[in-house]
Amino acid sequence: MAEEVDTVTISILGRDYQISCPPSEEEGLRKSAKYLDKQMEGVKSRGSTLAFEKVAIMAALNISHELLQKSQQAADSEHTSLDKIKKLQDKIDLALQASRQIEI
Repeated sequence: MAEEVDTVTISILGRDYQISCPPSEEEGLRKSAKYLDKQMEGVKSRGSTLAFEKVAIMAALNISHELLQKSQQAADSEHTSLDKIKKLQDKIDLALQASRQIEI
């Protein structure tokens, strides 16, 4: 059975848009729209003569850049965590081996 879909009105740079969205995703849509509006306002304030399309593209590029940076940071953090886990496993293995040798 398909999930019900509502029409949600969002506003970006003073323009209203009707978006179809399941009720379970409405809050996320509104947060995303608010974030995009904020980013586009920032771009527009730095270059007020930019056309709406150019403002949207610059905001999209900025958001994409942020996303890629955060993805790289997450990957780096995961790699560091895996290295630490491996080192801990090695220490545990050494301790268990030493414990077994004492018992013999």
